[in-house]
Formats: sequence, C-alpha cells, structure tokens
Amino acid sequence: MKLDHFTKTMLLVIAVLLAILVFRPVMHPAPVEAQVEEGYPFYVEPGYTMLRKPDGTAQMYGKMVIDMRNGDIWGFPTLAQGPYPVDTAQTKPPKSYPMYLGKFMFSETAK
Repeated sequence: MKLDHFTKTMLLVIAVLLAILVFRPVMHPAPVEAQVEEGYPFYVEPGYTMLRKPDGTAQMYGKMVIDMRNGDIWGFPTLAQGPYPVDTAQTKPPKSYPMYLGKFMFSETAK
C-alpha cells in the first residue's frame, strides 16, 4: 500500500509541475517587440513621383525615401513612370543612385 500511495503522490507532483510549465506563458506572457532596430530606418514613399534636383538642373520620375534618423530626403531616379529603375537601351538592370533633395526638420516638431 505504501508503494501505491508514493506512486500516486509522485504522479500528482509531476502533474502539478507540468501544469505550472503549461500555464506560466498564459499568466506571464513574454514581451513582444513590434519593431526591431535592424536594417535601414528609411520610409519609402509608395508609388513614384516627379523628382526635381534642388539646383533645378534635372527633373525625372523616381522614388522618394526619407531617412527617419535625421530627416534627410533622398530621391532614387527610376527613369520611367514605375516603381523601379528601367532602361530599355541596356540589357542589364540599371542602378539607381540617390540624389539629395532636402531635409525634414523633425527636431523642430518638439517645440
């Protein structure tokens, strides 16, 4: 009889410990990180827009990108009315180099 009582007690202890392991994440869930600070902190404007160099020397279609760390605005020419660079005269894909367009003064919004 003592062996049967000991076995039942050990099974009860095992069941209680397993229940604690199962219900601990429910009672105390792990914190969730919505945004990870990896990669580039850029906001890419949807679609494409007409880009104009600040000195007025060129206008072309392209993507506008904002560096959210400092407010710098960059334009990436696409050479066409589309979301990525296209050059029909070449057989290899073109590269789009950024041109500086200006700056959003995010620091001034805190005043």
